[in-house]
Amino acid sequence: MNDLAGKHIVLGLSGGIACYKAADLCRAMVKESATVQVVMTQAAEQFITPVTMQALSNRPVYGSQWDAREPNNMPHINLSREADAILIAPCSADFMARLLHGSADELLSLMCLARPVAQVPLLLAPAMNREMWAHPATQRNMAQISADGAHILGVGSGFQACGETGDGRMLEPAELLEDLVAFFQPKTMVGLRVLVTAGPTFEPIDPIRGITNHSSGKMGFAVAKAAREAGAQVTLVAGPVSLTTPRGVERVDVGSAQQMLDATLAQAPSADVFIATAAVADWRPASPSGQKIKKDGSGRAPVLAFAENPDILATVAQGERARSGQLFCVGFAAETHDLVTHARAKLARKGIPLIVGNIGPLTFGEDDNQLLLVDQFGTQELPRASKIALARTLVAEISRRLHRTVPPAG
Repeated sequence: MNDLAGKHIVLGLSGGIACYKAADLCRAMVKESATVQVVMTQAAEQFITPVTMQALSNRPVYGSQWDAREPNNMPHINLSREADAILIAPCSADFMARLLHGSADELLSLMCLARPVAQVPLLLAPAMNREMWAHPATQRNMAQISADGAHILGVGSGFQACGETGDGRMLEPAELLEDLVAFFQPKTMVGLRVLVTAGPTFEPIDPIRGITNHSSGKMGFAVAKAAREAGAQVTLVAGPVSLTTPRGVERVDVGSAQQMLDATLAQAPSADVFIATAAVADWRPASPSGQKIKKDGSGRAPVLAFAENPDILATVAQGERARSGQLFCVGFAAETHDLVTHARAKLARKGIPLIVGNIGPLTFGEDDNQLLLVDQFGTQELPRASKIALARTLVAEISRRLHRTVPPAG
């Protein structure tokens, strides 16, 4: 899946050691099928060569406003008009100040000033020493630039080239790519709070062993990412998985079904949408052993008594906010057979507006999936695709139902 297919990005480099990251960023955008036009300041050329950026972008690099390659000698006009977005990475403190004052005596700042503001968004990835970042002048400049319509992507924190440690590092290329992809996604959930559960639960038998399942959490993490891309404030309650938290998502880690219920109930009162993708264990050992259960040579297996776990989705769906329509609940049904029958039964049993069904053994641990949307109006099949593509479609379907812009699919 190429998230930037058809997009033309002008990548601007101002002076700073973080220019080395711009090489990886350029390569990543090209791999996502974007066309990338690099524009560099003279200061940027002290840190990385135009030759490097040309090789990675497969396009000539621009650095001078007097570039004779443009027939009309107006690269500041031509380059900005072609762009779907201008991304300055790194954006130095000096370049921020130039943007603030409309200074335009070299190509990159001139192009930013000349861009059609309503059509060509400007995204900034600041990069500077921690003291420069914290300086009141920088913070004032950034606030005004943002008020003027630029999008500040934030900074990272950690060890800096000067030897100091703190805020001001340019975000990593993978983080900037994720932010850029998210920027272009439809903002259908702005102002909404979305709560997502993901992954398996782990029910201990003893301190060593436990009961779990094959859920990787990938679908739930994709849903959380897609909701954040759509502009929502997202909280992700995650069972034991080894996945990276999506950018901008608040994560709460849990182990057992009871822990997941407690964390979910703590977040549900402030949520507008609850999406229960987690594969929660239906049963748990009633009395876990405090010590490892060892075999005694008799050949007899230990007898385990089980207790039923709480139903997280039903508990939330039966709450006052869900019953009054203030909380839109979506459930997932992972089945092995008769998906339509089981999904419809679960929809009625839970009393919620939407169930998403899939065949568990065909999706656990995979990067793609096939979904079935089931509501009171019928069913809709989402053909096999990447989990992030399906998550974006699901978020769009939830948004349609929330905003009632069109009849529910199915």
